[in-house]
Amino acid sequence: MSIIRKRSAAHKAYLPGNVRDNQYILAEFSLTDELFEQFSRKYSDLKPQPFYDFYQQLSDIFFKLTDDVELENCQFIANDKLARVRYSQEMHQWQTNQQILFYYNPESHHLKKSFFDGSKRAKKICLLFLATGKEIRVNSASFHSKVSQLVEKFCQTIKLDKSDIRLRDHQHLTYDLFAKHKGCNTSQTHKLREIKKRYASQEVTIPTYHSAMNYAVVTLNISNELLKQVEIDSHSTDPYNPLYTYLTDVFTMAAKRYNLNNGALIANGLVPIVRYSIHEIVSRVGELQMLGYNPEQSPCGIVSKWSSGELIDSIQLIFVATPENNSDYGFGRFLNQIEQAMKLMAVELEIEPTKEEVVVRFHQHLAYNY
Repeated sequence: MSIIRKRSAAHKAYLPGNVRDNQYILAEFSLTDELFEQFSRKYSDLKPQPFYDFYQQLSDIFFKLTDDVELENCQFIANDKLARVRYSQEMHQWQTNQQILFYYNPESHHLKKSFFDGSKRAKKICLLFLATGKEIRVNSASFHSKVSQLVEKFCQTIKLDKSDIRLRDHQHLTYDLFAKHKGCNTSQTHKLREIKKRYASQEVTIPTYHSAMNYAVVTLNISNELLKQVEIDSHSTDPYNPLYTYLTDVFTMAAKRYNLNNGALIANGLVPIVRYSIHEIVSRVGELQMLGYNPEQSPCGIVSKWSSGELIDSIQLIFVATPENNSDYGFGRFLNQIEQAMKLMAVELEIEPTKEEVVVRFHQHLAYNY
């Protein structure tokens, strides 16, 4: 093999053939007084749900436009909850105080539905578009373009300045690190180019001023075998401190071994939410663990957050890409480094590849205002 081909191969990620692919796009805008006044005739303090007709009219306009362009998986959300999307063989939605989770199979599920409380005025409206079909990643640029054009039509229809819209394109690949040990003998090759470059190759242009995030979240279950490796004092006020300290030490060792210097270990039962931020942010917001990173800056190091008095089901390990992780080829090498670090952790923690799952989810996000 030539030097050039060897170098190219080193920047490719070889993922199991049963990797799951998801893409969803959020279009968000604030519910201003000006917008509300356009539909004020639909509002009445005398009604038990005074905002119901207002939300219903907006959602009717939205769904009519989606019908016109044959977008079949769209949701209207006006309850100020964070929308998250995951793959599932069964379609369902699950809501918490702060989140609304959509589980679906892109190949077989379609839904158009509104989520709002007619008795409350939301701070913002969120239009959610779920990609469908088999070739999600291949068709991601055309899906983005189609959604973008529809959002512009929606703005024209409700007389909303399109610059008030924040468009967020979320894509992720999900797989078991040890899928091969469980009988999956096929693989897929990915360069994992950044979204902007992939779209440009299909003549879909992204605005100059945009933010982009590329990161991986690895889920590691807390098994009985893992608990046996540390001494747990059930009578202590912080019985699980030895467990999380041990996991942090192993995580830090493995990450540094493979030059991964921008990440976090979350073991406090909160849901980690990674966002672009000019300044580094690590804060708790209710049931969410907010992690703000500026991917253009130097690595921020390894952060660990755990609750020593609580035994959680699983920990999340986050690896955030920096400019040095984005080669001309893409983020393939970055993901390979993460896999190597996780395999080293698995050896140290005596994880059995044929029995236990280590789920890797590689995220690529892009956001901008029109």
